[in-house]
Amino acid sequence: MVGVLPREDKTAAGIGIMVLAVALFTCIDTSAKWLLIAGLPALQVVFARYAGHLLVSLIVYLPQEGLSAIRSQSPGKQFLRSVFLLGSTILNFIALSYLPITITTTIQFTMPIVVTLLAIPMLGETVGIRRIIAVCVGFSGVLVVTQPWSAAWHPAMLLSVASVVVASLYFVMTRMLAGIESNATQQLWSSAVSTTILLPFVVKGWVWPPDIQAWMVFMAIGFFGATGHIAATTAHRWADASLLSPMFYTQIVFAAFAGIFIFGTWPTIYTLGGGAIIIGSGLYIWARERKVKGG
Repeated sequence: MVGVLPREDKTAAGIGIMVLAVALFTCIDTSAKWLLIAGLPALQVVFARYAGHLLVSLIVYLPQEGLSAIRSQSPGKQFLRSVFLLGSTILNFIALSYLPITITTTIQFTMPIVVTLLAIPMLGETVGIRRIIAVCVGFSGVLVVTQPWSAAWHPAMLLSVASVVVASLYFVMTRMLAGIESNATQQLWSSAVSTTILLPFVVKGWVWPPDIQAWMVFMAIGFFGATGHIAATTAHRWADASLLSPMFYTQIVFAAFAGIFIFGTWPTIYTLGGGAIIIGSGLYIWARERKVKGG
């Protein structure tokens, strides 16, 4: 097995690089929406995201660790984890073609809540009544954002919710593989599996980017994906996960910025209000986990 780098006590740097990772994750969604508006097929955009991720991972890890970085100790689980990540990306990018980035980002904030629920049957974790109540409150925030009772409702919101569920399965699988697989193996498998699966589907209907700006974004999206995930993994090596989790909520700031200045869309009062409910419940769950674990 490829060696795993040791933990280091660099809390401030870890928090800073985690915020950078979240900003890069927002760049992925912003790039995807840009390319979809430019007329590229959704599957081709997903392919660009993972092919670029694979290229960067190969450049970073192969010189350091050689072919041993590709060998997995649990290939079945690693493949399933990769498929979950691919599925969540496809669902999210299709949703982005119909919805403002602020809405899809706010819905994604329910991920810690969904992971909490999935960890019960899949990881055998126990969850108390107060965290169950917090989960219910969090989902009420999703209803405020999506407004299924109003004209603002769009069916693509269901795709965004489905993306969260599948991505949560990916994170549960990541927990299962913690301490078993190195970061290099995880990055190479997730990007290589997705690229290989998508390649036959995108070759036939390939659409070239229409202009130089689209070409630049097309080339950059994979870089954002690879560097974002590498930064997030580095942050977790430098600081405790319990301190890093709330940093994901800074994404609403980056998403709002992208929506306003790149796509000309402002977050609605329902998005902001529902987001506040979701973030509040997520922070409560985070605080309870820290208390239970003695953090």
